This record gives sequence, C-alpha cells and structure tokens, in this order.
Amino acid sequence: MSHAKVVILGAGPTGLGAAEALEAAGADWLLLEAADHPGGLASSFVDEAGFTWDLGGHVQFSHYEAFDRLMDRALGEDGWLTHERESWVRMRDRWVPYPFQYNLHRLDPEDRDRCLRGLEAAPGSAAEPENFGEWIDATFGEGVAELFMRPYNFKVWAFPPEEMDHHWIGDRVAVPDLEKAREAVRTGEDRKSWGPNATFRFPRRGGTGAVWEAVSGLLPTERQHYGREAVHIDVGKKEVRTRDGEVVTFDHLISTVPLNRLIGLCPGVVASEKGAELKFSSTHVVGIGMKGRPPAHLEGKCWMYFPEGNSPYYRVTVFSHYSPENVPEPGRQWSLMTETAESGVKPVDAGRVTGDTVAALREDGLIPEGTEILSRTHRFLPQGYPTPFLGRDAVVDPLLRAFEAREVYSRGRFGAWKYEVANQDHSHAMGRECARRILTGGGEECEPTLHRPVWVNSRRNP
Repeated sequence: MSHAKVVILGAGPTGLGAAEALEAAGADWLLLEAADHPGGLASSFVDEAGFTWDLGGHVQFSHYEAFDRLMDRALGEDGWLTHERESWVRMRDRWVPYPFQYNLHRLDPEDRDRCLRGLEAAPGSAAEPENFGEWIDATFGEGVAELFMRPYNFKVWAFPPEEMDHHWIGDRVAVPDLEKAREAVRTGEDRKSWGPNATFRFPRRGGTGAVWEAVSGLLPTERQHYGREAVHIDVGKKEVRTRDGEVVTFDHLISTVPLNRLIGLCPGVVASEKGAELKFSSTHVVGIGMKGRPPAHLEGKCWMYFPEGNSPYYRVTVFSHYSPENVPEPGRQWSLMTETAESGVKPVDAGRVTGDTVAALREDGLIPEGTEILSRTHRFLPQGYPTPFLGRDAVVDPLLRAFEAREVYSRGRFGAWKYEVANQDHSHAMGRECARRILTGGGEECEPTLHRPVWVNSRRNP
C-alpha cells in the first residue's frame, strides 16, 4: 500500500496538467495510468507500415498563456510546424470553404440563392431555442440548415439536433453575419479565416502524442505509474485498487476517467443508473496511407467536412500535410485520416467501415484512380465525444458535486462531460485549476474553465 496527498487517475492533458501544478507547488502526488503511455485521447501511434496517426483530428491552438508556454517548453522551437488553417466543405460535387455561410458563391445559383434567402429570413434568437435543432433553424434559416448544418451535425454528433442543448456553442460554430454573407455572394471572394484555430501548429515528429510524451518527461518519473488501471475506489477509506492488486490511499483524488465509468468504480456515491443518463458518441478513426503525392486540389487543405450521406465519415484530414514526418518516406507518400461517429441511434458496422471509407474517398475524389494504398488502419474509440444532451448540466453538475463531497474531483473531456471546454488546452487548464483548488482550499471560483466556459473562451487567459 502506498499513499499520496493527491492521487491522479489518467495521464492525458488533464492529469498531466494537475501533476504539473502539484509538482510546481512541491505537493505530494501520484499518477496512475491504465495504458503504458501518456496522452489519453491525445495519443498517437505508428501502424505496421510506419505511418503515424492521431486518435482523431487534433491541432494545437490555445486560450491560455500557460498552455502555450508549456507547449514551447515541451517540444522547443524546432519541434513545431505552423499552419494557416484551410478547412472546406465537400457537397454537391463542389468544394466550399468553411465557414460555409460566408462562401455561398461557391454553390450553384439555385442553392446559393436559397441559402441567402434563408439567412435573410432567419428569425434569429429573440426567443430562447428549446434545443440545438431550433437554434440551427433560427440562426441559419432553411437553406443552410438543410444543406449543411443539420446533416453535418447529425453525422458528427450521431444524435438528432433536437436531442441536444445549444448552450455549448460559444466559439465552436461560426454564427452568420448577414452582411458578410451578402458581400461574399456579391464579390465572389472566398472567406476562410475564422475562429481560434485559424492558425495552428502541429508537432514535427510523433503526432500529437509526442506533446504529452514530452510533458510527461518534464515531471518526475517515480511519481508516474503506467499500466496501472484503477478497478475499484473506496471513497470511505480513500483507497484506489488497481487491476494488479495494488492499493493506493489518498487525501484527494483527481479522476479523468469518464464520469459514467467513475460512477461504477465508486459504488455508493451516486445511484449506479445515473451513468446511463450520460450520452456520448463513439469514434471510428480510419487512416489510409498511400504512395505518391496528394492530388493538386488537396495540396493546401487541412481538414474537410462531409455532410452528405454517401460517405460514413464526417471529417477527413490530410494528415501528411500536418507534418511530412507523419509518413515513413516524406515526399514519396501521403495520408488521409477520417473520423466516423457512432451511437445507439446511428450504428456503424465496424467490419465494413474501412472498406466503406476507401470507397467513399474514391467517390469524393480524395483518392485518385490508380493510387497505391500502402496502409489501412482502423482504431475504435468507445468514447469519442461527450454529447451536450438536453438537460446535461442538470444531470452532470449534481454528480460532480456528489463526488467532490467525497474529495473526488472528476475533470477532463469525459470527466467533466462539457464539450465546450474539452480541447487539449481546456483539459490541461482544468487539471491545473483543480490542483490549485485542492492546494488552496478554494471553491468553484478557482476553476473558471469548468464553471465559466463562455468566459474563458471569450478571452486570452493569462
């Protein structure tokens, strides 16, 4: 049996953020991670053919100065490549720059005029929408909603918009400016720069996982224990039992385990059936490594959205564009990474998803005829996105408070179940802030990322 003032479950961005803050304060801490490496959902891997892949589309941009300083320290100046974002929508056999509503001139005249009329007639948000679907209709109008927003959001969330809340949106969705939309139609000029990730960076080598490997390396190795999966937590005795029989006691526990699983690990804290109320989608990541170079029309593109039903994926990333080192022979090979969402209302045949993906990539013109495929890789993430379902906060917030009453803090992408603060920078900040709360004995005011997401997303946080 061992003991630490603060035990951390999980070595993803949240857990490592907490460890960083605790170490800086000279506190006693111990980290347990089920996998044999750090990173969590921000990990990377190399397939049998030598291609590097992330677990989904990750890029580095930030709302926090502390996060940016850590990124600089982790990989150094030479460890990063910086990109100007080019994201596109593929529909009706056309490429439309994102944000979609500012590039309607790329559509055929009938669709263009329909979308513009819809924007002009959109009622706006004078009345509070009941759900995400109502918010889409009120904000974008009929044309944009039916052509892009509704079909795309069902593909990415794997739930109907009517089953989702809309308060998570913040800076995640480009809210239309009617005059900008009209001007773009009038001038025919593309508008591509929008949002906090208009410029982003990516590791030169090793994918996104290299970042968190490096951050882990900045912390004492003797405090980090990998291959240690927590299988039971006794909140009364303040004990964590691991799969190999080790018992670790704590004064405070920071858990980045998905909240629905944490409920099962900690019997007696909340009713076990509460976990079933937490909706989420799974993700199929399919990577295709190829010989040669990308076709000319993909050369500048970063990622692309696919709202139409011919393809299983909702997003495709030109992953070799992020870094030439993501392929084993730079300049002679290239790669595409796709993401497909699954839920109970949107099932996916795991045995067919790779073949269906390749067929759709060819149909969508992303894999030219005659291209030699060198690698086909499929990874399934049982929990990919925490769904901002209707009534989410009324379900999640009491659960978090119930655990906090037992000195257990559930934080991170799935620990806190708040998609609007679930990027790597948010997750890292959530870990740091939670550690500060424990060290100072403060309350919710110590954790603005968790409790004031709109505020932290609207500013540069020093």
